[in-house]
Amino acid sequence: MTSWTPQQLADLGRHDEIRVAPDRRDGAPGPLVTIWAVAVEGALVARSARGPEGGWYRRALATGRGRIRVGGEEFAVVFVPAPDADHVAIDAAMHAKYDRYGPGPVGAITGASAAPTTVRILPA
Repeated sequence: MTSWTPQQLADLGRHDEIRVAPDRRDGAPGPLVTIWAVAVEGALVARSARGPEGGWYRRALATGRGRIRVGGEEFAVVFVPAPDADHVAIDAAMHAKYDRYGPGPVGAITGASAAPTTVRILPA
């Protein structure tokens, strides 16, 4: 597993939305799903707005592999659960980036209830 370069991470983090496609259990590509993500701790970090039952999140945990599409570019990635992440920093980054969309959407991806669904999205 590798890391994003600082330039890649800055480029990825500036986009409001990314599209993730965790692989299916049989290795086939899954569907692209639009999510929000932030650049924190040298990684692209996302949370499931639907909690642990979110489809993309369940597939990401099940297979650990997939792809993302951001700004016309596509990357092979790995999804790594991040229970050790700095959740305060992630919440702050999510609020800074997305508060303009209102408390409902941001509330789904911040706070103690969202923290357990935190995943790092790293280049494969």
